[in-house]
Amino acid sequence: MAIKILSVDDELDLEILLTQYFRRKIKKGEYEFSFAHNGLEALQMLLAKPDFDVILSDINMPEMDGLTLLTKINEMRNPALKCIMVSAYGDMENIRSAMNQGAFDFTTKPINLEDLERTIEKAAEQIAFIKQAQQEHTQLESIQNDLHVAQEIQQTILPKTFPPFPDLKSFDLYAYMSAAKYVGGDFYDFFRIGEDRLGFVIADVSGKGVPAAIFMAISRTVIRAIALTENSAALCMQRSNSILCQESVNDMFVTVFYGILNIRTGIVTYCNAGHNPPILMKKDGSVSKVPTTNDMILGAMSDATYHEKELKLAPGDNLFLYTDGVTEAMNKKHELYSERRLLDNCRELAGKKPKEVVDKITETVGEFVVDAVQSDDITLLSIAYKG
Repeated sequence: MAIKILSVDDELDLEILLTQYFRRKIKKGEYEFSFAHNGLEALQMLLAKPDFDVILSDINMPEMDGLTLLTKINEMRNPALKCIMVSAYGDMENIRSAMNQGAFDFTTKPINLEDLERTIEKAAEQIAFIKQAQQEHTQLESIQNDLHVAQEIQQTILPKTFPPFPDLKSFDLYAYMSAAKYVGGDFYDFFRIGEDRLGFVIADVSGKGVPAAIFMAISRTVIRAIALTENSAALCMQRSNSILCQESVNDMFVTVFYGILNIRTGIVTYCNAGHNPPILMKKDGSVSKVPTTNDMILGAMSDATYHEKELKLAPGDNLFLYTDGVTEAMNKKHELYSERRLLDNCRELAGKKPKEVVDKITETVGEFVVDAVQSDDITLLSIAYKG
């Protein structure tokens, strides 16, 4: 692409001199010259055609001098437009003023054309670097805008209304997800299954960022669709796994804890597909990890079989689910928040409402890591059974 040069000088001989000296570069399409005879004419040309790369401007001209033109060019705030000033030999005051105003370089009359050519080439190198940086910045802004849209879409996927079923008084529920990046691979979900059952899910997709977010959306859709028609937690996981094995790319998988709460009896039937075991917080203050079913993650082995277990929630009990972004949250000393610390904090939250539990655990994680960078998605879900 040609370097577009605007020469601004009231001496008409300079136009002939430049076109003659640079004729080969002009013929090859390397340089493209335009000419103005004072600063005002040059400014009008710049406003009409703002894609010039180099301004070669005399300082002393009628109507508008070169220093005034330089001031006007600076107001355009185009870092890729470089000004080379021309002045009489020994006119150091004007040259110094031009350089202080941001001129790229200067040359003196009579113009040494070889030196001018080197100066133009140096300016062209810097212009190319700036334009590349501007292009990359534009691309980055576009990517960031896309990520913001993806973040908004992902947030609409996750249920956000709490309490979710205000007409049901037998339980309370609250959940929260914080992605390590714009979008994440963790998700939670909950839904009514018939009149007296509540399905609830917490999951963690391998990887982070956009690929994990896409597989997260697929996983959430598949599990919910099957759960609404499948009474067995184990069979729901088995059927979901079969589909996700077909949808998985780059060996992606998802850990899932899926439970079905009978809101009349407090019995939870569940299947744990490679996920962190939830914590059962009893009303009396005791806490324990929910026994796992030791089942395979989803999306890894299409012929895997799944199992289910039961536990019974008494009125006042709380079932707390989380992803490993909680226990593996790390501070600047490379210490983990840990399962032990989580159990200790849960013990102090016995009898609290789900929102209080989720907010407090989130707060303690934040206090532990302080200003360390969040390295993984953090997701929490709490269900309190009222009976």
